[in-house]
Amino acid sequence: MDENTSVLASAIGGRVRQERQSRRWSLEQLADAAGVSRRMLINVEQGAANPSVGTLLRIGDALGVGLPALVEAPRPRPLKVTRRAEGAALWSGQFGGRGLLVAGTESPDVLELWDWTLGPNDRHASEAHALGTKELLQVQEGTITVEVGDRSVTLDAGDAVTFSGDVAHSYANLDARLARFSLAVFEPAVGSGTRAEVSHA
Repeated sequence: MDENTSVLASAIGGRVRQERQSRRWSLEQLADAAGVSRRMLINVEQGAANPSVGTLLRIGDALGVGLPALVEAPRPRPLKVTRRAEGAALWSGQFGGRGLLVAGTESPDVLELWDWTLGPNDRHASEAHALGTKELLQVQEGTITVEVGDRSVTLDAGDAVTFSGDVAHSYANLDARLARFSLAVFEPAVGSGTRAEVSHA
């Protein structure tokens, strides 16, 4: 892990441990509720793992907190500014892409704002989110192919799409140029146990 990833992993681990202990849950209880292994949970809490977004969503849902709450310490404030490149980089692509969570609200109804870049041939696949999740995506530059279930659409700069995030979906850059898009994710009732049934393999 590079230094920024290590700092983020440590912050996430501390927040997960804090939330688990505030509920007086054992590692086993949280692992069972989240559908992740005890070993993965230990690694997350120790900051020794760089968990996938899907794993973080399952842990957050089990704890009743949204993904934005897991990537920073809770601080009551009326205004939060995220400066350029200060968001939480929660995904790195094989060809230079990254998924940067730049803003988000607290549970129970969580709204996330992402800044995504995909290098040529980068692809991010996402498992189904909680039931009722909605995603809105607008391409800023380049071309993106979005797959939702068995449907696929190609979008150019300026194009936008809205879809249900409670089915498996992916974003891909099949072009030779860098692609960039903004993504908003609305996940209602985080922690209510409505996560869609997905394979954790």
